[in-house]
Parts: sequence; structure tokens; C-alpha cells
Amino acid sequence: MAVRPSSPLAVRTAAAALLAGGMLAAGAAPALAAEPAAASAPQRAAAPAPTTVTVTGDGQATAKPDIAILHIGVETTAKTAQAALTAQNKASEAMLDAVRKQGVEERDIRTESLNVSAVTQHDPDGGSKVTGYQAGQVFSVRVRDIDKTGVVLQDVMDAAGDAGRIHSVAFDVADTGGLRERARSAAHRDAHAKAAQYAKLSGMKLGRLVSVNEGDSGAPRPVALPAVQFDKEGVPVAPGEVEDRVSVTEVYELR
Repeated sequence: MAVRPSSPLAVRTAAAALLAGGMLAAGAAPALAAEPAAASAPQRAAAPAPTTVTVTGDGQATAKPDIAILHIGVETTAKTAQAALTAQNKASEAMLDAVRKQGVEERDIRTESLNVSAVTQHDPDGGSKVTGYQAGQVFSVRVRDIDKTGVVLQDVMDAAGDAGRIHSVAFDVADTGGLRERARSAAHRDAHAKAAQYAKLSGMKLGRLVSVNEGDSGAPRPVALPAVQFDKEGVPVAPGEVEDRVSVTEVYELR
């Protein structure tokens, strides 16, 4: 059986069909790549800020003083500056000797001030003139045996005579750190109790402590109490109590 050769038109038609099929197959891969990527996992929502309560706590602590701090001195007046200073030196030496005889150590005796100044008299017409000179010295004396405070005061005044001066007497505790710790503990307890009450009132539970801020409460200060005479032969003094106060601001979480 004879095979007829294909006509040019049939060959061209078959080639076009093959070429078209090849282009379609090649285009299939890009079509797949163009498909949208799978959706990414949804992001986790940020946790809401915790509910907090801010409270202020106050605390105080007192202690019986165990030291006395005396500010004592002498003051003299004379016609000349040299004479006033000489008299001042003599009175000061007598005063310090009396302090040392009561067992006060050198480390507890300190000169606070020393001055010599002119004494001026003012005239009715507005003028003035120097009539003499005044010399003075002030000492800080720490009495660690507090029961001797009254005796020390009496002895220094007897020794210095009319030149003696008592400027101030203060009572304190040697361990101020321990007093501050007790006041701080009381302040924290007060703040915690307030926070717990607010949690209960709001129907929540008290969570962790977030922050603490201690206010500037200053140094311990004395509190006056009725006078107590340490020794019948000494100057009556009132030691009272030493008090320290602390204020804190605390933030707690509520759950």
C-alpha cells in the first residue's frame, strides 16, 4: 500500500500544534509559582497591662537614748582683744578639765567655733565707738554615760564660772541604723496592709510587689518627755525618747 506524502499544509499545521502544546506546558510552571503563598500564622495579641495599686505606708520607731550631746562654751569680755582672748582661754581650759574628769574621752570633745569680736556702742546721734572686745568658744561634747549628763553640766558651769555657757543639750542613740530599720519595717507593713485592703475591696487578690520608693524622712529627732533628774547634785535634764519616721510608696499587682 502506498503512503502518500503529507502535504505542506498538513506539516505546517502539525508543527504549529506541537509548538502550541510546548508553550502551554512551559507556561504551566510559572502559573503554579504565581499562586498566592499560604497565609502566615496569626500574631499573638499583646498581653494587657496588669492592674496595679499604689499605696503609701508610714512607720515610726522610738528608742531610749543612750548618749547626750552637749554644746557648751565660754564667753568673756575685756578692754582689749588680747585680754578677752586670755580670759577665754583660761575659762575654756577649766571647762575642758571638768569634762575630762567625768571620763569623757578626747575623741568626744570637739571645738565647734572660736571668735573674737569688737563690742560696739551706738550713740543717739548715729555714731558708734568700740568699748571693748568679746571672745568666745563653743565645744561639742558627747557623753556616752548618759546618766552623767546632769553632773557634767553642773561641773562645767562651776569650773567656768560666769564665763560658762550652755547652748544646747540633745539626746540620741548610738545605733541610728537599727532605729531606722525598725521604722522602715513598720512603714512596709503599713503599705502592705493598705494594698491588701484595696485588693479585697475590689474583689481581687494581692499580687507581687512591683516597686518600692522610700521618701526622705530626715534624721531621727528627739521627742520631749517629762523631766527626769539623773542626779540630785547635777542639772536636771530630760532625755525623753528618740523617734525616727519613714515613709514608703509601694506598687502592687492585683490579680
